[in-house]
Amino acid sequence: MAALRHLGGPTHIHIQFHRTYLRPLRLAPLRSRFTRVYALSSNDIRVGTNVVVDGAPWKVLEFLHVKPGKGAAFVRTKMRNYVTGNTVEKTFRAGNSLEEASLSKEIKQFTYKDGAQFVFMDLTTFEESRLNESDVGDKQKWLKEGADCILLYWNGRIIDFELPITVRLTVTDTDPGQGDSAQGGTKPATLDTGAVVTVPAFVNVGDDILVDSRTGQYMSRA
Repeated sequence: MAALRHLGGPTHIHIQFHRTYLRPLRLAPLRSRFTRVYALSSNDIRVGTNVVVDGAPWKVLEFLHVKPGKGAAFVRTKMRNYVTGNTVEKTFRAGNSLEEASLSKEIKQFTYKDGAQFVFMDLTTFEESRLNESDVGDKQKWLKEGADCILLYWNGRIIDFELPITVRLTVTDTDPGQGDSAQGGTKPATLDTGAVVTVPAFVNVGDDILVDSRTGQYMSRA
């Protein structure tokens, strides 16, 4: 009996300790999460702000805080819909509450094209994500197999992706090079993705070059 009392005592104390310790830990993350999502005001709008309007995520491209002589102040914006790609102007009353679009980013590698779909792979989990050709749009001109891209998610859905700023591509067609000097004019060159860029006259077929994916401008030979 003495042995049983000895074993029961510490076990009872151990259970009570964990009940008291675990209970508050379940509540704290919920409070902080809801505060973070719904704390955005129209006065906080800046270029690059992501908001939810009419059930869709939008990115603010331009904004202007207006304080008229008469009437209430307001914020005039130009916004792009992540889902449709449409750009529109929207106006919000100053101080109105807005829901901030909670977006997440993941790095994926473009591995291959399957028909009209572009396949991206997570190199850690090997999970595949797919984008339709219409979703990729003109960005496919700079998209080469093996490129690491950033996929943007909203509510578990891919809504956009970002290319590397600098992409390395190969010249497949251009007029013969003229020397190895930066002086001597420019010429068009076709790259292995099908894009056509303006390059210096000394660039030849087979050369790898660096291109700015934002502007499509030649930067240098790789």
